[in-house]
Amino acid sequence: MSVTEMFSYIQGFLSADQDVREDIRKVVQGLEQTAREILTLLQSVHQPAGFKEIPSKSAKARELFCSVRTQLGELKTKFPVEQYYRFHEHWRFVLQRLAFLAAFVVYLETETLVVREEVAKILGIEVQREKGFHLDVEDYLAGVLIMASELSRLAVNSVTAGDYTRPLRISNFINELDSGFRLLNLKNDPLRKRYDGLKYDVKKIEEVVYDLSIRGLAKEAGDQAQ
Repeated sequence: MSVTEMFSYIQGFLSADQDVREDIRKVVQGLEQTAREILTLLQSVHQPAGFKEIPSKSAKARELFCSVRTQLGELKTKFPVEQYYRFHEHWRFVLQRLAFLAAFVVYLETETLVVREEVAKILGIEVQREKGFHLDVEDYLAGVLIMASELSRLAVNSVTAGDYTRPLRISNFINELDSGFRLLNLKNDPLRKRYDGLKYDVKKIEEVVYDLSIRGLAKEAGDQAQ
C-alpha cells in the first residue's frame, strides 16, 4: 500500500466514524429535550401547591419515559454494540440525567431508593454490559447523587409549603444514602467530586431539621406522623 493509499484509507475510516458520531448526536439531542420536559414537569412539585400534585406529576413523567425508551432504542442502532464505551461520552451526561429523573420519580412515589435494575427497566436498557446498551453503575450512582441535591431543595420547599414531616423523612433517607456511599471506594474523579456535594446536601437538610426543632415544629411533625 502506497502512502497515498494508506492516508486515503485512514480518511475513509475517519469519515465513517464522524458519520456515526453525528447520528448519535442527533438522537442524544432528542433525549436531552425529553429529559428537559420531564424535569420541567417534576419541578412543579417544589411549588406550595405542587405537593398535592405529586401522584399526577409522577404518572405523567412515567408516560414521558415511553419516549425515552423509544429514543434509546434508536440510539442502540447507531453503533456496533461492542463499541459502547468508545462512544459513551456522547450520551453519558444525558443518561445520568435520566437516571436521576427515574430515581426522583420513584422516590416521589414510594420514598425509597430505586435500584439500578429498576432504573434500567424504566429506561428500557440493560444492566449487564454483556447484553448490550446498558446503564453503567457509575452513571446510575451519578443519577442518585443528583437526586440527593434535588431532595435537599425539596426539604426546604416543604417547610415553605407547611409540610413539616417531609423534611424529617428526607433527612433519614439522605443520611442512609450517605452511609451507603461511604462504603464505596470511589476512584472515578467526576463521581467522587459529585459525592463531595452529598456532604453539603446532608448539612443543608440537617439545618432545615434543626430549624424545625428549635421552632418546636419537628416534635409537632413527629406527633402528627404517629
